[in-house]
Amino acid sequence: MSETIRLTAAQALVRYLGAQMTEDGVPFIAGCWAIFGHGNVAGLGEALYHAQDTLPTYRGHNEQTMAHAAIAYSKQLRRTRAMAVTSSIGPGATNMVTAAALAHVNRLPVLLLPGDVFANRGPDPVLQQIEDFGDGTVSANDCFKPVSRYFDRITRPEQLLTALPRAFRTMTDPADCGPVTLAFCQDVQAEAFDYPESFFEPKTWRIRRPQPDPVEIEAAAALIRSAKRPVIVAGGGVHYSGAYEALEFFAKTHRIPVAETQAGKSALPWDHPLNLGPIGVTGGEPANGVCAEADVILGVGTRFQDFTTGSWGLFANLERKLISLNVAAYDAAKHGAEPICADACAGLEALWKTLGDYKADVPAEALKPDWFAKVDPLTDAPEGNELPTDMQVIGAVQRAAGENTVAMCAAGTMPGELHKLWKAGRPGSYHMEYGFSCMGYEIAGAMGIKMAEPDRDVICFTGDGTYMMANSEMATAAMMGISFTVVVTDNRGFGCINRLQMGCGGAEFNNLLDHTIHEAPSAIDFAKHAEAMGATSVKVGSIAELEEALAKRAGIKGPYVIVIDTDPYPSTPHGGTWWEVGVPEVSERAEVNAARAGYVENKKTQRAD
Repeated sequence: MSETIRLTAAQALVRYLGAQMTEDGVPFIAGCWAIFGHGNVAGLGEALYHAQDTLPTYRGHNEQTMAHAAIAYSKQLRRTRAMAVTSSIGPGATNMVTAAALAHVNRLPVLLLPGDVFANRGPDPVLQQIEDFGDGTVSANDCFKPVSRYFDRITRPEQLLTALPRAFRTMTDPADCGPVTLAFCQDVQAEAFDYPESFFEPKTWRIRRPQPDPVEIEAAAALIRSAKRPVIVAGGGVHYSGAYEALEFFAKTHRIPVAETQAGKSALPWDHPLNLGPIGVTGGEPANGVCAEADVILGVGTRFQDFTTGSWGLFANLERKLISLNVAAYDAAKHGAEPICADACAGLEALWKTLGDYKADVPAEALKPDWFAKVDPLTDAPEGNELPTDMQVIGAVQRAAGENTVAMCAAGTMPGELHKLWKAGRPGSYHMEYGFSCMGYEIAGAMGIKMAEPDRDVICFTGDGTYMMANSEMATAAMMGISFTVVVTDNRGFGCINRLQMGCGGAEFNNLLDHTIHEAPSAIDFAKHAEAMGATSVKVGSIAELEEALAKRAGIKGPYVIVIDTDPYPSTPHGGTWWEVGVPEVSERAEVNAARAGYVENKKTQRAD
C-alpha cells in the first residue's frame, strides 16, 4: 500500500505545482499572482503562505492585468514556463475572462484558479453567486469554458488527482497549449483528503516536438518543387519551436523569401537579405508585393489571421497553393491548405531534406532598399514645431534601442506602425500581443516580460486610451522594483479607430475626446498620474526631448514613464493591404457610400479557399 499524506485540497494543489519541473530543472509554474477574497483567501491563501520559498506569490491590483503579466511572462519565454493566477469568486473571477481569451487566441499557457461557489450548496446563494434559474450547476466561472483549453470545476478534493495532470498536459502540449481554468469551490479548498505521496514526486514535463508525416512532407515538397515564386510566412510558432536557425537555413538553401506576421517578427533579423519584412494589413510593400504574386505560400507556425492575409485578399495569384506547417492540426488544415502537422523546426528540417537542390527565383534586390527609402524618412525627427507623429516617436526609440532591447505593444495605432517600421534584431526583441489586440495588456505585459528576462531592456509603447483602461500594475511594478520604460503617446483619444471610422466614410464621432460629449476639455496629466503610483515620470515636448529622456532610462529603478503629445491623424502611407470591415450598404453620407463601393470591389479579390 502506498504512503499517503493528509492535506487540504488547496495545500495539495500548491504542493503539486511546486513539483512540476521543466527540462531545465526549474518549476514550470514560476509563481502565483493573487488577489484574495472570500472565495480563495482561507483555502488557497493559507496554502500559498506556507509555500513562499518554492512558489512565490505576487499581489496585483487587478485580476485581468495580473493575468496579462503572467501571460506575457510565458510568451517571452516561448511557453517554456508559466504562472498561476488566483482570484475570488464573482467579479474577481470574471475580470480574468478577458485575459483567458487573450491566452486562448495566442495559444499561451496560464493556470487560472478562480474561487467558486460552495460544492455542498449549504449557504446558497453566497455573496457574488450567479444563480441560473434552470441549471443548479452553473456559476460565474462557466464564463471561462469557451476561453479555456481545459476547464474543470473542483467539487471534491480527490478530483485534483486527475484534474492537475490534465492541466499540465494542456499547458505543456505545443498543439493544445493555452489557458487552463480550475474553478475551485471554496469549501473544497479547505477540505482534507489522504493523497498518495507519489502524487507529489517531482515530474519533468518535456515540450515534445511532433515529427511530420512523410506523406505530408512529400506532398508539400511536390508543391514547392513546382513553384517559381514561393514565399514563407513566418508566424509565432517559429518562436515557440525555437526554429530560428532552421528557418534561416531553409530559406537560404532554397532561396525562398520570408514575410513576418506580428507574432513572427524578429524570427529573422530585419536586415537579413531574405527577410522581406511585415506582411498583410500592417505589412510593407516588399512582402505584400511578393505574396500577391506567389504561387506557393508556406505558412510556418501561423494562424493565417485576417491581418496577415488581408482578409484573404492578399494572395492574389489565381494558381496559388497554400501549405501550412503547424503543430496544431486545426491550424494546419485551414483554408484548404496542404497540411504538415508537426513542430516547426522538425517540419522545416524534413522539408529541406526532401527538397534537395531546389532553388526558387530570387525576388528583386531593390525591393527592400526602395521600401526603406520611403519609410525611413518618416521616422526622422520633425524640423518644425508641429506635433510629432507616432512614426517619429518610433524613430526616436529605435535610435535609443540596443541589442538587448525588447519593444512591446498590444493595441491601437502602434502595432501597425511598429510592424512596418521597427527594425527587430535578435529573436525575442519584438513582443506584440496582436492575436486578441487587447488594450490594457501593455503595462502589465511589460512587467511580465521583465520578470521573465530581467536583463532585457524592455520598452513599452502605449497610447493614452490604453493607459486609461489598465494602468494599475504600474503601482505593482513600482513596489516590486521592476524596471521598464513606458512611452505614452497622448493623441487625446482613440486615434487608430478614429482613422478607421474616417476610412469607412464615417464622421469623426466618439473616438477622439474632442468629438465626445463632455462639459470640460480633457486635461489628464499622465506623468503626474504615473508618479503618483510610484513611477519615475517625465512629460517631454519634442522628439529631441524624448531622446534625452530615453538616454536616462538605464539609471532608473522601477517603471519609467515618458509622456509625449502626438498627432492623431498621420500614419505610414506606404504598404498595407485591404482589411475587411463591414461598411453600411445604406447611408445618408456620400463618404460612406463611396467607401461601400470600394468595399464591394475589394470583396471581389477575396478567396474563401
